[in-house]
Amino acid sequence: MTISNATPVYAVPDANLVPVSGYLRDLMDIPASRMFLINKSLKVFQEKNPGLPVFDASQGDGGASLPGVPRAILERASQMQFEHGTAYDMPYGTDLYRKAVIEQYWKLDSALGLGPANVLGTCGGRDALIKAYGAMLSLGHGRQGDVVMVSRVPWISYNWGPYGIGANVLWTPGDPAQGWAYSEEAIRASVAFAARSGRKIAGLVITNPDNPTGLTLSVEKQVSLAKTALAAGVAFVLFDWMYHYVTDQQPMDLNTFLPHFSVEERKRLFFLDGITKSLGGSNIRNCHLIADAEVVKFMAARASHTVYPTFYSLAVAMAAYETGYAAASRTIIDPTNASRLVLKNLLAKSGMQYILGQGYYAFIQVGEYIRAKGWPDGEPLGQYLAENFGVAVVPGAFFSPFGGDWLRFSYATPPERTQAAWQRLVEGLESLRR
Repeated sequence: MTISNATPVYAVPDANLVPVSGYLRDLMDIPASRMFLINKSLKVFQEKNPGLPVFDASQGDGGASLPGVPRAILERASQMQFEHGTAYDMPYGTDLYRKAVIEQYWKLDSALGLGPANVLGTCGGRDALIKAYGAMLSLGHGRQGDVVMVSRVPWISYNWGPYGIGANVLWTPGDPAQGWAYSEEAIRASVAFAARSGRKIAGLVITNPDNPTGLTLSVEKQVSLAKTALAAGVAFVLFDWMYHYVTDQQPMDLNTFLPHFSVEERKRLFFLDGITKSLGGSNIRNCHLIADAEVVKFMAARASHTVYPTFYSLAVAMAAYETGYAAASRTIIDPTNASRLVLKNLLAKSGMQYILGQGYYAFIQVGEYIRAKGWPDGEPLGQYLAENFGVAVVPGAFFSPFGGDWLRFSYATPPERTQAAWQRLVEGLESLRR
């Protein structure tokens, strides 16, 4: 049938049109992340106390609080950019990058059946997550309004990233005495809870080590949780391992992790990793997803119309892989591990309830101080401590109401600064009792 050029035409067939819905009108306003603002309050302290040091224990940014990406790696990446040129690359990155992720970073056994086609390069972790959420919704149950399941006190952007693209977010039950850790029973209860409102679970996010709590799960526990979720009808499980190298133990190993799952189960898994935390590359914006090849193809097709990574970001990662990632990341990992030991001793002596696993963060219960001040929760705490005591931390209330009596303390700094920041924190907390 010929259609006149004078007639409006939809870009897709009628059967494929997006149905009209008022859900965008009804969404809550998505707030800007206050994570990027809390340390600005340190300027107030500096103006009142010129010459006194301040301590940023709020964000985990090894590019600011530690040396960041080594200069030699940045220079090697620049040389790679010169050699590569400035033409368009593919939406998944480049073939060389995909190969480097599989062979140099993960050193994957070819018998596992994963190769370069299972890798998607992205513009940082948030970009990777948005692409993964979209695939979960579309390829899972094929519906907007289904659910992404996260922990009881999740990283701020886990709340709003899925919500902004049409997924509801569910805070899974958890006990603060156990660091709000997932349990198999809580996963099954969450699936049943969602079903009562006509919703299914498009995806479960397992972060290890966790942000904000630092909670660290064993391999066996991560496997058990994922298998429970898949068996209960959760469409996909995403393992966010962005912090897994920042540990005094061994990082995760896909060669030993994947065999716990059948070939069919592996098709429903995502693995997220990158250089933001372990290399201090926050502003480089490099991350990768490993997933089933068809899922990667789906995400890459959509990325071709939206956002995909710059070559320089890929080159920084490849240069680090060439160096040997454990060696390249030592300037971030060694001082953070040393600070963790210092902080562990300080926390043990403090009498406070706390969570301290691996990664960058401790989560500390400070409810008695908050109530002594008469605050309903710890939301004002970050500004108060920064402006009056020169130490920036993140109130747990920023993450969810269940974290209202807690704060997140980043120890991704040299040990002496971690100890000094802790001393300022204690001084500030004690002032709330006066």
